[in-house]
Amino acid sequence: MTLVSFKLSKSSLKPLLLCMLALFSESAFAEDWTWHGFVSQGVIQARESNFVNNDGEVSARLSEVGLNSVYQIDSDLKLSGQLMYLNGGNRFVDGLRIDYLFLNWTPRNTLDWQLDLYAGRFKNMHWAYSSTRDVAMTRPLIVLPQSVYFDSFRDIAVGSDGLAVRSTHNLNIGELEFIWSWGSTPISRDMSSRVISVDVTGETDQKFVHQASSYWRPTDSQMQWGISLLDSDFSYKKSALDRYFDGDFTTQRVMLNWRYSAERWELTSELMQERVKVQGFLFPQLLRNQFAQGAFLLGRYDWSELTSWYLSYDYFIANKDNPSGSQLPLTSGGLIPSYFGYQRDAAISVDHELAENFRLKIEYHWIEGTGRLGPNVVPDVVVNRSPTHDIWALQLLYWF
Repeated sequence: MTLVSFKLSKSSLKPLLLCMLALFSESAFAEDWTWHGFVSQGVIQARESNFVNNDGEVSARLSEVGLNSVYQIDSDLKLSGQLMYLNGGNRFVDGLRIDYLFLNWTPRNTLDWQLDLYAGRFKNMHWAYSSTRDVAMTRPLIVLPQSVYFDSFRDIAVGSDGLAVRSTHNLNIGELEFIWSWGSTPISRDMSSRVISVDVTGETDQKFVHQASSYWRPTDSQMQWGISLLDSDFSYKKSALDRYFDGDFTTQRVMLNWRYSAERWELTSELMQERVKVQGFLFPQLLRNQFAQGAFLLGRYDWSELTSWYLSYDYFIANKDNPSGSQLPLTSGGLIPSYFGYQRDAAISVDHELAENFRLKIEYHWIEGTGRLGPNVVPDVVVNRSPTHDIWALQLLYWF
């Protein structure tokens, strides 16, 4: 199988952006072309951690600007894309990126069955919020539960270059949806420094990511049940002056998710177990195999037509056999404290519609543990010296 794959460099982004803007300009009034945009800006502070910056000061690095479009080529074929600018401090690579750009063919669309095929840089559709986390207005929180939606991994998890299939069936017992995908994502050195270690100088490559998921929405029910599976391999090639060695990483994840939707409120939960296997990298003979676990419960209550409240509790342990992290100081020669082995986050957030398409979001997180602060292969023990820390953020959003 030959996969559709492309890599974007800074030099290629500018002409691509100009080309997209020209297409938008020429086709803005065409019936078969639709496009939307959004701008969000805020302030954020993450004290006692490197989540946003290394000094813990108030930061305006909470910027999201996007432009997305759909071109209907014919009745069952369309082209979709989104160009995004992000500035999130240590959370994301600063700058432009193409979140997705894919062809969507719908060879079957009846009352009982819809089949969609995707080719290109398709969106991750497997997790509860994976297909909506890229847009601030469709994301329930400014900072999603990190056990599942690890921000340092955002650009790798949002989409992949390859192929995907989604099939939705309406049966007597309810609606059954199946999603399958295979692809990979280019990984820059800047991205590697946020995921692996702050001082990597080699090249990281995602060999593949293979995902499958299924969702069931029972008839006459307000619930949704789902299961998602993920398998992905990465490789690291050291540079000439690298302090690290060649290495291979395997990530395998099993996720269960559930959602209950009522007229004015909604509950969503996801449970995750993730196998992480490391060969080499820190030293050639290294072989590490451990299972991380995580879960969150997120609730939304619509106080009025203009205001919604959110509550969330998120729990993560890096090694299910050592949930307290007590073995970390022993296995690292005292370099890594035990609180890097877990993270617990209680959050509260409120949305208020100030005007049409104009929203204010305010959010606060109480956090214990640093197990989900990047990078997570070689943690930053210099900045993250406190087992407790917090995050507050305020964000203004506008979309058109």
